[in-house]
Amino acid sequence: MTQDVEMKDNNHTPSQSIIPPTTSTMQHLKEIASLIDTGSYTKEVRRIARAVRLTIGLRRKLTASVLSSFLDFALVPGSEPHTRLSSFLPKGVEHDMEVDTASSVSQGSSKHVPAELEIYCYFIVLLFLVDQKKYNEAKACSSASIARLKNLNRRTIDVIASRLYFYYSLSYEQTGDLAEIRGNLLSLHHSATLRHDELGQETLLNLLLRNYLHYNLYDQAEKLRSKAPRFEAHSNQQFCRYLFYLGKIRTIQLEYTDAKESLLQAARKAPIAALGFRIQCNKWAVLVRLLLGEIPERSIFMQKGMDKALRPYFELTNAVRIGDLELFRTVQEKFSDTFAQDRTHNLIVRLRHNVIRTGLRNISISYSRISLPDVAKKLRLNSENPVADAESIVAKAIRDGAIDATIDHKNGYMVSKETGDIYSTNEPQTAFNSRIAFCLNMHNEAVRALRFPPNTHKEKESDEKRRERKQQEEELAKHMAEEDDDDF
Repeated sequence: MTQDVEMKDNNHTPSQSIIPPTTSTMQHLKEIASLIDTGSYTKEVRRIARAVRLTIGLRRKLTASVLSSFLDFALVPGSEPHTRLSSFLPKGVEHDMEVDTASSVSQGSSKHVPAELEIYCYFIVLLFLVDQKKYNEAKACSSASIARLKNLNRRTIDVIASRLYFYYSLSYEQTGDLAEIRGNLLSLHHSATLRHDELGQETLLNLLLRNYLHYNLYDQAEKLRSKAPRFEAHSNQQFCRYLFYLGKIRTIQLEYTDAKESLLQAARKAPIAALGFRIQCNKWAVLVRLLLGEIPERSIFMQKGMDKALRPYFELTNAVRIGDLELFRTVQEKFSDTFAQDRTHNLIVRLRHNVIRTGLRNISISYSRISLPDVAKKLRLNSENPVADAESIVAKAIRDGAIDATIDHKNGYMVSKETGDIYSTNEPQTAFNSRIAFCLNMHNEAVRALRFPPNTHKEKESDEKRRERKQQEEELAKHMAEEDDDDF
């Protein structure tokens, strides 16, 4: 869906230029393992989160030989986790670091392996299998990791566990077995709720919503969403996903105003690198706005990287804007495969009424008086009795307030009333008020999203802590693109 940017190490000295790439990757993995070990001992979740971010930057450099060497370094050779994880890697892999591995084995066998490091080994092997598109092996590896997670209750594992949940669902979805794990996901969500694992709750709730929506079980998805505990979002990526799924549910339930707000907010909050996710949000948002009687701006369809994917919806919008029913049918047939693949065909069927109403509104503005047969001809109604259908459509539009006109049943005419001054009504005030509310809401969300280290107003930051904080901020900015690509 998106492209990951490969991280390049620009800090090589001349004496290091002859070292193979796998050696550099192995050294990075050792540093990550040390970071996890320290985070496990001090119970600092931020160190574990940093280790996960660093891993995302290395994922394109991982090979079977590097992983095999790392497993020998991190786990006790011959132990159950080591044997199980080694079985998922390709056979006949030669170590690129025989001397270093041998020394690490002698050290690793004499020390206790933290649970965080063991779970991290599951995560990095699963990441490699997914990148290699070995989804059957990824299913087995993810299932084993989930079984191990059920026996652990540590908040320092929550960050890695949330990633394992995601790839657990992804591997089953890619093999077409998503329904098999629904009960397991519900059980995991229940356990995460009891353990106050809020990041796990966020991730598992989104995975369950995706599971239900994948099989068009919108009622079950809404029941789960409405009864699941809500709290302040911990992950922007998970919050974006939640808003997208909520928008889809609200659209199917005909609650278009709420759906529009959720979908536009999801598209606005999504990272720029998450192009595929933003495209999906815009597709649904365009349809919802059309169903509300609005016409999306042309700039939405011309966004960088989206013009080709949104082309069918641009032509559909043009047909609705003109109110040409024949053009609408042509576009619907031309892009039927695309709409079926996007699962938006049922929404497009609903648009037919909006096309007719728009065409009728244009006729009402253009003509002060027009016969019903001419209305049927201009709307291109292909029915057995187009005049009677046109009269029914006009009467319904007048009742709903779509047009300001009357019907002369005796002479068979539609008589339009003069268009009044819109600035003499409350409509401009309402539009202005909604824009102000939108800006104030965005400001409040931005303020709530600000994060500060705890007790910064009480403690003075030392030089060492300041350097460490700046280093972490630089690494976070450096790996942000890779993390966004992975999550979306």
